[in-house]
Parts: sequence; structure tokens; C-alpha cells
Amino acid sequence: MNVLDILTQTTKEGASDLFIVAGRPLSYKKNGKILQADEERMMPHDCETFVREIYELAGKRDISRFLATGDDDFSFAVQGLSRYRVSTYRQRGSLSAVIRVITFELPDPSALGIPDPIIRLADQKKGLILVTGPAGSGKSTTLACIIDEINRTQEKHIITLEDPLEFLHRHKKSIVSQREISSDTESYLTALRASLRQSPDVILLGEMRDFETISVAMTAAETGHLVLSTLHTLGAANTIDRIIDVFPPNQQRQISVQLSSVLHAVVSQQLVPSQDGKLVPAFELMTTTSAIRNMIRENKIHQIEGLIYSSSGKDMMSMDNSLLALYKAGTISDTEALAHASNPDMLKRKL
Repeated sequence: MNVLDILTQTTKEGASDLFIVAGRPLSYKKNGKILQADEERMMPHDCETFVREIYELAGKRDISRFLATGDDDFSFAVQGLSRYRVSTYRQRGSLSAVIRVITFELPDPSALGIPDPIIRLADQKKGLILVTGPAGSGKSTTLACIIDEINRTQEKHIITLEDPLEFLHRHKKSIVSQREISSDTESYLTALRASLRQSPDVILLGEMRDFETISVAMTAAETGHLVLSTLHTLGAANTIDRIIDVFPPNQQRQISVQLSSVLHAVVSQQLVPSQDGKLVPAFELMTTTSAIRNMIRENKIHQIEGLIYSSSGKDMMSMDNSLLALYKAGTISDTEALAHASNPDMLKRKL
């Protein structure tokens, strides 16, 4: 089978990722489980053939950079099938790849179980919104749903800076400029600085990787833009701590004050195995109130978790209450609820 046949097969299977690694059969991930697409183990020369075919399929992308560095990231589409995000790498001297399957159609938030208060963050006019969680927890999907809501309902200029591009947004009510790092622009920082001269209303920043990028993103949020981005943290308090800790100690006081004024919301999410063998998202939502702004400013961040936990409003949702709701609906087991809880002892009493 060639790469196109394999992509067709795994996409129709509903796989999320395809693994091309020497020493084991061609494998794919579905609902968090790794399954084999074939019986035969792949040899290094099979892997190299597959990887070269992927580069051909991706519009004859230049493979020489990957062969020189050992790492590459890019995305491509197969007409009538799907979009794919590819990470190629060298391991034990042989070429390997992990291919993420991304649908052409933007996902339906209600079908995915994304609560309405999270989609309603699209109504915010300025400030910083962060979507956080472990790798592969669906952060990009949640952001794509929020961006699509803005695109459908408001007349804005939306600039997305991604590495690589995942979901493609058509122009609806808004103008959407999608820039891919390394192919359309040099780096996140360069693109972010340039975007401020491109009359943006909304900036989606794929990832906040260093203090310079975070600093420019916060300045953009401070000057009247809506900035959305991601971090690999779980929980609002951890996210705020991570941002402040990125900066040198002599700047941290000033950053706390700035963050308290620009941060609008932190969404944390994780995927939990359901009773029927699928994966369902559980969410924490923190929107900044005057009390939370004071906690950030006065470095009392550890108190935020308790405030979210005890809150009953729609704009605040603790991870454990989200898990509890999924358990009560019969979607997840008590074991999975406790395994993913931020405070298992408290949740156990509620269960």
C-alpha cells in the first residue's frame, strides 16, 4: 500500500494519529488506544519510502532540511479526504513520522461537548484568553471553535499564527489571515510584532514559547486587541504561575500587575475515557473577576483554585465539577473521574 491508501484507510477508521516507525507494524491511534493497521513490521527502508511519499504528497515539499536537521513540522491536505499535520523525525538512524488527522470541516462545539460559556468567550472585545492542557487534549480544536464563532458573527480582522496550520477558516463575516511559522514568516515573535501593524482585531497565537513572545502578546492584549493562545499547563493557577515564572525575577512584580489587567479567561481541558470507549473533554473555566485580579496582583495565586471550586456561576467552572457532571450523566466512570480530578478526596465525597 502507498501512503495515500493508508491515509484513506486510517481517516475512514476515525483515527486521530498515524505512526510510521521502524520496528513495529504501521499503527494508528483511535480514542486514545494504539491499534495496528497491518501485521508486518516496518523496516527502516519502508519508513524512508513512506516519509519521502509524504513529502511528495505535501506539494513536493523540500525534504533536504529534514534530512539535515532530523526534525520537521508541516501540514497538507488531500482533496476530498482530510487535512494532515505531520511531524517527521529521525530515531535510531531511521526516518519516522507521526501524522495527525484534521478534518476539513470545522467541528461542531456542541457535538464535541464544549460548553456554551467557553464558546461565548468569542464575544470578548479585548484581553488575553488562554486555552491550556496537556498535549493532545484538544486545545487547537477549542480555539478553532471560538475563532469560527467570531468569524460567523462579527466583522473583524482575525490573524492566526500557527506552526503548522491546522484548521482552515474561510472568510465569513470576518477576514481571516492565516500565517504558518517557517513557511509564511520567520518566527512567532516576528509574526506577532508584524501583526500589530496589520490592523488586527483578533490574534490567535499558536503557542507562547518564551518571555519575549508572552510580553508582546500581553502588550497586544493591553492595547485593545483580543489575543488567544495556548499553554501546556493544567489549571488556571498553574497557568498564571507559569507565565510569571518565565520572566526574570526583577520583572515578575510588573508582569503580575500587567497580567492582572489583561487576562480575561483561562480554559483548562483534558480528555477522559468514556464508558463507551471514546474520549470526552472535561473543562475548567476561570474568568477574571475583581477578586481574581487582586489575587494575581498581590501574588496570592494559590487562592484562585479555591475560588473557582466554590463558585457556582456559569463563568466559573471547576475541573472536578465538570468531571462530576460527566459522571452523573453516565458518560464516565467514577474511577476515571477520580483519576483526572484536581482534588480527588473532595470529589470522592461528592461521588
